[in-house]
Amino acid sequence: MKPISTRLVIHFPGFEPLSATQHRDRYERAAAQAARAWGIDWVVSPLTTTGGVSEFSVDTSFDGAGTHSEIVVMDHNDIISTLQSEHLLRRLAKGFVAGAVVIREGGAHRFLRHAWRFGLFFLFPFLFILIGMLVAGGIALLPAMLAASAWWYGLSLPLGLLFFFKLFLPMSDRFHVLHLFADWRMAVAVAHDNAQISQWIDQRAAQVIAKLVTDKSDELLVTSHSMGASLAISVMARVLELRPDLFSSRKLVFVTLGGAALQCGLLSSAKTLRARVGHLARHPATHWTDIQCLTDPIHLYKCDTVELSGHADAPRPTILTIRFKHSLSEDRYRKNKRNLLRMHRQYVLGPDKRSDFDFTMLTAGPFAWSASHAQPADVPIAA
Repeated sequence: MKPISTRLVIHFPGFEPLSATQHRDRYERAAAQAARAWGIDWVVSPLTTTGGVSEFSVDTSFDGAGTHSEIVVMDHNDIISTLQSEHLLRRLAKGFVAGAVVIREGGAHRFLRHAWRFGLFFLFPFLFILIGMLVAGGIALLPAMLAASAWWYGLSLPLGLLFFFKLFLPMSDRFHVLHLFADWRMAVAVAHDNAQISQWIDQRAAQVIAKLVTDKSDELLVTSHSMGASLAISVMARVLELRPDLFSSRKLVFVTLGGAALQCGLLSSAKTLRARVGHLARHPATHWTDIQCLTDPIHLYKCDTVELSGHADAPRPTILTIRFKHSLSEDRYRKNKRNLLRMHRQYVLGPDKRSDFDFTMLTAGPFAWSASHAQPADVPIAA
């Protein structure tokens, strides 16, 4: 396989409270790990932001050939920051409202039907907070349960509140519960074509078009992680609607990593998103690969996004299953495998050893992506 010289990567991160600068810094750390594993030199440039577009470049050197990759970071940290900046009680109330919407629109039922582990992931933060509320309520109502004097409420009510707000909620941070509340609010907002989300999609589509008009790279690669899949689908489908001529002589390599587009798409209101899934899948320029992992429950494992979005007649994504334990050291894998959010992020983190998938090799390695194999045969995989 012949190395490529240039690549344009448009990356849509997952639902993480990280700026473009922080995504770039994490990428540099991952590249340093990949360099040790693969024996390839990596140079990651500083982040630059022009016209609202944040990007950095990566130069790799392998077997006498060099590859230059430009990586555009389509982060949505401004939306995440808005969701997480509200008063605590408002965040809790709106989170429960979002959960109720997911249930009312059939999302919870479909999650449990098609990917029961993701269904449990949906239920977890709401059940966790409800348990805390029940315990706090039990403490507050102890005088009634013990048939004690009403004067004891002067002690039990403050104790119940202290337990919930000073002990239980701080403990919940370990499980990122309030972050998950915001995540489900975002999912509902995407499904409902929220004005802020729609404006973000239109702005990003215009930025992508401006980039593609002048781009002459050997490979056009669009990657997304987790919640970013819904945004990547929406933006790129919009680009295809507005400027189909940009893809008349080039292919769109579209790779979703632990993609959770169905987190939004299985809600009954997500008609626009499901239509965009079909438009993207049917376009002849699209070459879609969905990378999934059994040990990651925070996506709909073995589910076909296109089919479950109502487009059984459209070309399907190639589903590529990977195992994180093949890319991590035994100690690191054992340490991280019980941290579900940490494992979910592993798609975009650095490896300890060579394996059949590596995000940095995908986005900055010397060879173009092929759905038939994650890493090119020219770079031998360690046994």
